[in-house]
Amino acid sequence: MGRGSDHITKVALVSGAGAGIGLATAQRFARDGIRVAVNDLDPKAAADAAASLGAGHIAVPGDVACQSDAAQMVEQTVAALGRLDILVNNAGIGDGALPALNQQIEQFRRTLSVHADGCFLLSRAAAKAMRENGAGVIVNLSSIAGQMGIPNRIGYAAAKGAVSMMTRVLACEWAALGIRVNAVAPGYVRTALVEGLIASGQIDTRGIEARTPMRRLAAPEEIADVIAFLVSDQASYVTGAIIPVDGGYSAFGAPFDCAGMDALEIPAEGR
Repeated sequence: MGRGSDHITKVALVSGAGAGIGLATAQRFARDGIRVAVNDLDPKAAADAAASLGAGHIAVPGDVACQSDAAQMVEQTVAALGRLDILVNNAGIGDGALPALNQQIEQFRRTLSVHADGCFLLSRAAAKAMRENGAGVIVNLSSIAGQMGIPNRIGYAAAKGAVSMMTRVLACEWAALGIRVNAVAPGYVRTALVEGLIASGQIDTRGIEARTPMRRLAAPEEIADVIAFLVSDQASYVTGAIIPVDGGYSAFGAPFDCAGMDALEIPAEGR
């Protein structure tokens, strides 16, 4: 937001907030005194999440990849809560984690549609409402998969790469409207979905931890904390940024995993 807006009760729309990072973000916003419109494709998940936040929060279910749904979500938010100051484009799906040669075009297109179309449609609808306020903030969920090559994630990587570039373009276009646009690029996060993949053996946590300098996966709340900073007045001069929140995963470039760092002796003067 712009400076001097702290006296206003802000309103946020968070997509895909029935669980995971979206829910953690909605919870953080509610604790910060922000009124939240909770979106999810599943109406019950949206309603349950909104109810869990307490009074003053609403559910706006719908498909972010559907133009009419996206417009209606914004309209419902403004009608019920009076304004829209913050949008978090969090809604997303996986691509099946298949090699590119095995990826089906239907799944590829649906992954792009939810992430890229959804980000564009909701951002465009939200910007029209924010323009009336003379200010606003949009935070998109990119990923390390949109910044670096991760095998077997062709659809997801293409979608998150698109989100990253839209973040930069919209930041440039909408700065004159007083709207800041940024993104976070999480690494591996212990959401309920990821916990299920770990339990089924589809994700190797030991491999991820060995490749991550901080040697662990993130908690959803740690991503939400960075989003909360980006929508705050403390980030008033930040726009067009894509912030990695990955425990150092994307920074690490040594020709060995992070376990090799244990063997490096730290000079006495550096201790």
